[in-house]
Amino acid sequence: MTTPRTEHLVLPGVLTAEQAAATVAGILAVQREDGAIPWFRGHHLDPWDHTEAAMALDAAGEHEAADRAYTWLARHQNDDGSWFAAYADGDFDEVTDRGRETNFVAYIAVGVWHHYLSTGDDTFLDRMWPAVYAAIEYVLRLQQPGGQIGWRRDDDGTPTADALLTGSSSIHQALRCALAIAEQREEAQPDWELAAGALRHAIRRHPERFLDKDRYSMDWYYPVLGGALTGAEAKSRIEADWERFVVPGLGVRCVVPNPWVTGGESAELALALWAMGESDRALEILQAIQHLRDAESGLYWTGFVFDDEAIWPRELTTWTAGSLLLAVAALGGHEATCAVFGGEQLPSGLEADCCA
Repeated sequence: MTTPRTEHLVLPGVLTAEQAAATVAGILAVQREDGAIPWFRGHHLDPWDHTEAAMALDAAGEHEAADRAYTWLARHQNDDGSWFAAYADGDFDEVTDRGRETNFVAYIAVGVWHHYLSTGDDTFLDRMWPAVYAAIEYVLRLQQPGGQIGWRRDDDGTPTADALLTGSSSIHQALRCALAIAEQREEAQPDWELAAGALRHAIRRHPERFLDKDRYSMDWYYPVLGGALTGAEAKSRIEADWERFVVPGLGVRCVVPNPWVTGGESAELALALWAMGESDRALEILQAIQHLRDAESGLYWTGFVFDDEAIWPRELTTWTAGSLLLAVAALGGHEATCAVFGGEQLPSGLEADCCA
């Protein structure tokens, strides 16, 4: 095991260098020898959270471990370009959910671009390009005429036309990263550009094209985190529901009105705030969730029921730790993380506001 680079992961009231190293070590301890990163050992792996944890490893300088995580994805990609939604303990032979969720599939592009920006490894980019290309093509086959993207294909192959705002916003970020990869390889993908523009337009202008999940905080901040809303639009959206979702001193509710704050949603909101230029508020959110830190493992509990003052569920998840490390890395100026979540080196001009 290498010694993590933690200088940009040190943040007052959030992480010391020793704590950052412990959190990175906690993720590495869960990673399987074949590269798989389940939620925790004995639980399942899903491709999105696996990628989030791998990105955190890259932010800490653990590039070999991150490379193994992406190699796991490339090795176990389905023939249609997808991955299944869940694998028991990261064992590709033990699929526990055979649905194929589009935002899970697309997220490989975000991770691969982040790894490339972290390492400058052209060989890695060449090796992963077929997997990224196949994944994006799979996802875009579920794009609807209004630009939104159906969230899942069932086990029997039946596509779902219903779209989720959170999932489509995540896919928007993934499409921009995929386009950046294509540009780096000098392989233009004009159809992807059109798809990204249409998706951004749907997110910005047509909320009726998505299932109503307004109670969930992810639907609140993900259009900002995914880069579809920026500037005044982003600020207006965040301000509108701040008091509805943010519990001062504790973090962000997963869903209202439930008295439950979660570490992953809180860290993601911090990332969105940082992308808006509001680093002070981002820091406050990250400081607020340190009550979820487990000192022994360096990992973070998924959530806290504040009415009962109880940790729930009793699980220390790699993706919660990963999202926190990425938020800290952005605030700490880690170039690759800033580029991926701040929009630097990503294609712009994809508004497609001419669409109906």
